[in-house]
Amino acid sequence: MFDQSLLDILCCPETRGKLKVAEESLLSTLNTAIAAGTVKNVGGMAVTEILDEALVTEDGKRVYPIREGIPVLLADEAILLSLEEK
Repeated sequence: MFDQSLLDILCCPETRGKLKVAEESLLSTLNTAIAAGTVKNVGGMAVTEILDEALVTEDGKRVYPIREGIPVLLADEAILLSLEEK
């Protein structure tokens, strides 16, 4: 489980907006798409690793993976959830 106290100091590297822990329903939807091979990150690379945890922007448009308890807050690693930003 991700340390909630870190959320007070973390922000989206693109928007500088606040982040929250992704809900299980979002992770399930993303993992289904990842398993189907239809998810790419902002950098254009296929996402193949199933997400156990992730952070999502408050507006719900970007998801950042958490790997081994460490949030990967690199702009190119984000997964866009909004078609308008693609």
